[in-house]
Amino acid sequence: MKGDSVIVEAHHRKAASGIVPLLLPALEGSDARHTVSIAGQSGSGKSETAVALSDALGAHGIPCVILQQDDYFVYPPKTNDATRRKDIDWVGPQEVRLDLMDAHVGAFLTGEAEVEKPLVDYASDSIGSETLTFGPAQVLIAEGTYTTRLENCRTHVFIDRTYRETRKHREKRMRDASELDPFIDRVLEIEHEIISSHKPRADIIIESDYDVTVPA
Repeated sequence: MKGDSVIVEAHHRKAASGIVPLLLPALEGSDARHTVSIAGQSGSGKSETAVALSDALGAHGIPCVILQQDDYFVYPPKTNDATRRKDIDWVGPQEVRLDLMDAHVGAFLTGEAEVEKPLVDYASDSIGSETLTFGPAQVLIAEGTYTTRLENCRTHVFIDRTYRETRKHREKRMRDASELDPFIDRVLEIEHEIISSHKPRADIIIESDYDVTVPA
């Protein structure tokens, strides 16, 4: 998404370093493409962890490409916020073109060279498009709140942090003052209720202290 702020910090790299050993056995010595989702609450560090994981895998000679769920929203950010304020029931997976995102993840798996994807411009509150070329990427990382629902992702990572724990990150990111008003706290409560049910689908959990665990 144009205008997004991604600040990768030590704790994101800590999480990425914990994930890499879990992925390497399926990646090293193979030319097959692999797909990973990173899901979690807004402000939990999904974008930053995706970049950190891409960097960490790159250090092992495994190039990556990243898909952001933010580019797949039905409406651009400010319009989406206004739509939520008119009808709180709009909050949820229906806000996102998950079917299109999943199709693009699938295109990567089947060996396509590129996809034409949406591109959100935060400043102008608009949605355009761009050609995303996969190039030599062996791993596609799809990050976003609801990406655990993507059927074409082979490994699902879930960041287990609540919206209360992510407030400092949202303050630091501060895309817009509206992100921190009481209405947004209600939105995040609803999102948390939804994505909590996705956690059992995860193959890898990033705990609140950024330690990485594998569900029993």
